[in-house]
Amino acid sequence: MRRYEPPDGWLVQAYRFALEPTGAQVENLLRHCGAARFVFNHMLARVGAVRAQREAEASYGVAEADLTPWQGWSLPALRRTWNQAKPVVAPWWGEVSKEAFNTGLDALSRALNSWQASRSGGRKGRQVGFPKFKSRNRSRMSVRFTTGAIRIEADRRHVVLPRLGRIRTAESTRKLARRVEAGTARILSATVTYTGSRWFCSFQVEVSRPTGRPAHIPRLGATVGVDAGVKHLAVLSTGAQVPNPAPLRAALKKLAKAQRTAARRIGPYDPATRKRREASNRWRRTQRRVSRLHALVAAARADAWHQLTTRLAQRYDRIVVEDLNVTGMVRNRRLARSVADASPATLRRHLGYKTQWYGSTLHVADRWYPSSKTCSNCGAVKPKLPLSERTFTCQSCGLVLDRDLNAARNLAALVRHVDLELPGDAKTGRGACGRPAPSGGAAGHEASRPPHVVNVAQQRTTTNHELTHAS
Repeated sequence: MRRYEPPDGWLVQAYRFALEPTGAQVENLLRHCGAARFVFNHMLARVGAVRAQREAEASYGVAEADLTPWQGWSLPALRRTWNQAKPVVAPWWGEVSKEAFNTGLDALSRALNSWQASRSGGRKGRQVGFPKFKSRNRSRMSVRFTTGAIRIEADRRHVVLPRLGRIRTAESTRKLARRVEAGTARILSATVTYTGSRWFCSFQVEVSRPTGRPAHIPRLGATVGVDAGVKHLAVLSTGAQVPNPAPLRAALKKLAKAQRTAARRIGPYDPATRKRREASNRWRRTQRRVSRLHALVAAARADAWHQLTTRLAQRYDRIVVEDLNVTGMVRNRRLARSVADASPATLRRHLGYKTQWYGSTLHVADRWYPSSKTCSNCGAVKPKLPLSERTFTCQSCGLVLDRDLNAARNLAALVRHVDLELPGDAKTGRGACGRPAPSGGAAGHEASRPPHVVNVAQQRTTTNHELTHAS
C-alpha cells in the first residue's frame, strides 16, 4: 500500500483525546475491537493453512507450478476473500462497522509483509517471525476508522465516529477544533484504543502550520549538544542538567504490591492442569490496576521528553545528538531497567519532527564517535573510559569535567565548524551527509515527512584523532 504523502506546506499530525463512553458505547467499542481481532485470526489461520499445505506438497516432490496457490495477503486480496467468507463464518458481521474488519485485515497485511521482507533481506533489524494469533486477554484493543462520519462537535466536548455515534471526551477538543474551523486542518482518520483502563481517540490530521520559532519564545543559542543518559535525562553543552523523573523506579513498590495481589487470584491459566480457564473478577480488577500504573509511568515519561524536546527545538538553531545503540544498551542486565525507564531513543524521535515544525536542524553524530572519551578542551582521546568513571580527567591538558557535560560539548563542537553548504567538514575531513530520522503517520510517529537531519560523524574515530574546535 502506498504511503500517504501530504501536499506541500502540510504535514500529518496526531491529536489524542481521552473518552468517557457510556456503558452501551463501551459494549459497542468492545464489539468492534473483537471483530478486528476475529478477522485477523481467521484470515491468519487461512494463510497459515495454505502455507502448511504448500510445504506438505513440496515435501512429496510436487512441482512449484502445481502447488496450491498462495492466499494473497495484500489488503485488497484479504478483503475479497473475507467478503466471500463472512456470511458463513461471521453471520453477525452487519452489527459492526466495516472499518472494524478493515482494521484487522490491514494489521495482518502489514505483519505478513514485514515477515516476507525480513525473510528476503529487505527489512533491517532483527528477523521478524510469522504472525501469531491475537489473544483476547493479551492483545491490544484498537479499531481505526477511515471513512464515514468522523468529526469534532461544535461544543468541543464530543466526537462523532461511525456506528459509535456521539461520544463525550474527558478534555476539551479546542486545539483541534480551532484548526478545523479555520481550515488549516483536515481529519484523515480516527483510531480508538483501550489503554490503562481508559478509552482514547487519536485523530490523524493533515495540518498546515507555519515553520519557525514562536514570537514569544526567546532564542538561547545557535548550537547545543545533547547527551542523553540515565542519571540525568539529558545534559546540555550549556551546562544545564535535565533531571530524570525515573517514573518506573518511583512506581516499582506499587507495581510489586499489585502484581503480588494478582498472583493470589485465579488467573486465566491453571498451572495444575496446564490449561486455560475463566479468570476471576478479582484477577481482572487487579490487572486493570496494574495497567493503570503502567499507563501513568508511560505518561510521566512522555511528558518529560516532550517538554525537553519542545524547548530545544524552539530555542536553538542546531541540535546535535548521538545515534545511540539502545538495543545493545539494554542487553546489560544491570542497566537494562534504568535505560528502558529513561528511554533515551525518544530524544531523537521527538526532535526528528519538532525541528521541522520550528525551523531548526537536527544533527546526528555517528554511534562510533567517542564523545565521552574525547577531551573537549584539547581533543585528546582516551583509550578507555569505563562507565564507573563519572568524571573525565584529561592527562594531556589536565581538564577535569563531568563526563556527560564533556560529551555534550564535544557533540556541539562537531557542527561549529561545519559549513552546511559544503558536503563535509573542512576541519575534521569527515563527510556530512543527510540521513532522515524515522518518521511515519500520526498513529505512530507524529510527523509524516522526514526532517533535515545531518550525520556529522560517520567515520569511526581512531585513538590518535584530534578534534579541532574553536577556542
